[in-house]
Amino acid sequence: MTSYTTIIVTNNGPVCTITLNRPERRNAMTPEMQLELLAAFEDAAAGSCRVLVLAGAGDAFCAGLDLNALQQVRDKSLAEHRADAERIAHLFLSLYELPFPTIAAVHGPAIAGGTGLALISDFTLATPAAKFGFTEARIGFVPALVSAFLALHVGQKQSLDLLLTGRIFGAEEAQHLGLVNEIVPPGRLAGRVKELADTLLANSPQALSATKRLLVAQRKQWLTTAIAGAIEASAEARATSDFREGVAAFLEKRKPSWTK
Repeated sequence: MTSYTTIIVTNNGPVCTITLNRPERRNAMTPEMQLELLAAFEDAAAGSCRVLVLAGAGDAFCAGLDLNALQQVRDKSLAEHRADAERIAHLFLSLYELPFPTIAAVHGPAIAGGTGLALISDFTLATPAAKFGFTEARIGFVPALVSAFLALHVGQKQSLDLLLTGRIFGAEEAQHLGLVNEIVPPGRLAGRVKELADTLLANSPQALSATKRLLVAQRKQWLTTAIAGAIEASAEARATSDFREGVAAFLEKRKPSWTK
């Protein structure tokens, strides 16, 4: 069994649970976590997993990119920025294309890339305490990669609202937008995840896999083009003066001073 540092993988029969396990950092993503998630997805796809559950340890689901990783991003070359964007694109696409149902169990904040993981999952269950937001514009960044998947769920007006304002929104609005399937009372999330998993396990695994492949194929051409453009937009955004200023201001806990 693969050993992980930033995630915990638990196999309960045909249900595989991947828990983001950096609670002291609100499960913020690092390159290491991204690579470990990719490896865990590959292991699950190659094994006996029939339902995959994504969860977060501690008080948050995932707070987006780790601050330390943000600090390092400022000093990278354009080629390194592109490699970072390609890795995140690979992570999102791998989750989207898994050949079995996926469930995100969101019990707290799921911000930026954390919102991405939650909405890309086939089913998103959230408690009333869950919070979402595409906050990248606040630090001079472009939410390029996640925007492609957001466009699969909501219209352009709603996408512009969420991406340009960078505002935080709650579980009820997320459900209204179609980003959350169910809002689950506190203390009932694990039980509801199990109920949903049992419902899925009662169905034909071949039929579920074929259905997922069909839906992915229907969107493949558009998504391939969108992701290619998003990788370039993400890499270019990381090299801008606004991004450098935004990250510095965020880390120094001050208001950014933007250039025109």
